[in-house]
Amino acid sequence: MAWNVFKFCTALRALGSIMIVFVLGIICLTYYAVVLADFGPALFLGGLDSLTAFAVLLLFHFLLVMLLWSYFAVVLTDPGGVPPNWKPAIDEERGDTDPLVGSEYNREGFNLNQLTMLGDPANERIRFCRKCNQYKPPRCHHCSVCGRCILKMDHHCVWVVNCVGALNYKYFLLFLFYTFLETALVTLSLLPYFISFFTGGELPGTPGTLAATFITFVLNLAFSLSVMGFMIMHLSLVAANTTTIEAYEKKTNPKWQYDLGRKKNFQQVFGLDKRYWFIPAYSDDDLRRIPALQGLEYPTKPELNALQHF
Repeated sequence: MAWNVFKFCTALRALGSIMIVFVLGIICLTYYAVVLADFGPALFLGGLDSLTAFAVLLLFHFLLVMLLWSYFAVVLTDPGGVPPNWKPAIDEERGDTDPLVGSEYNREGFNLNQLTMLGDPANERIRFCRKCNQYKPPRCHHCSVCGRCILKMDHHCVWVVNCVGALNYKYFLLFLFYTFLETALVTLSLLPYFISFFTGGELPGTPGTLAATFITFVLNLAFSLSVMGFMIMHLSLVAANTTTIEAYEKKTNPKWQYDLGRKKNFQQVFGLDKRYWFIPAYSDDDLRRIPALQGLEYPTKPELNALQHF
């Protein structure tokens, strides 16, 4: 049977809406098991049980707020599209362009001198998207699901019904971070109930609440382990200043020009203002000082730039 990309992309868009409902459903089930069935009633037992329940519920609600804030920030934030009529800047004296990677180009809209540069077979640094009929900025890729080019595209995520790109990548990472902390907290908190369930210990509650607790424990354990692996992978990408797509491209280009060192690479995603590192937002100063946060300009290694001009 022939592979139909259009039908596949349409299916992904439809699946995304279902996944949001699925995520919210898991959160509601978890809230019921942790707050209403187990630790809420324990608040009134007195002594150490009440103190433990209060601490768990306080941390649970804080992480839940941060998780939901980060999640909807990813869902509702445009990952970054190419501005209308955007064209790569050309240095006519040096005969060079912005450090793009690729070989597709279109000649429309440039003067005679610029056309000479673009027509040079050795110039492989201008990219043009034939689907969008526009030039592609550095690190930009076309998303078949969204049907447009995305700035610094990492991947299209069905869990958030959105692309993960330059303008919402930080929010995606925070969503992973708070999801891992929340699911790990729920798993550890419900572990004594899970052990008692199999050892024949006495468990308070109805069969319905016990079933909800059991299912919640299994789901949160599975999510905490899977999200932890996914988060470690993305932290390694941030440290190298690359994306999931670019990680495959780097296999043929070991000298990655955007790797400025772990500290600067981290700042290009999270900003300079430490007060904003753990919330899905940027300070106005960071947005002005760091062009990479806008998704159109990225600093490169000076030594690699010098080599490219020889």
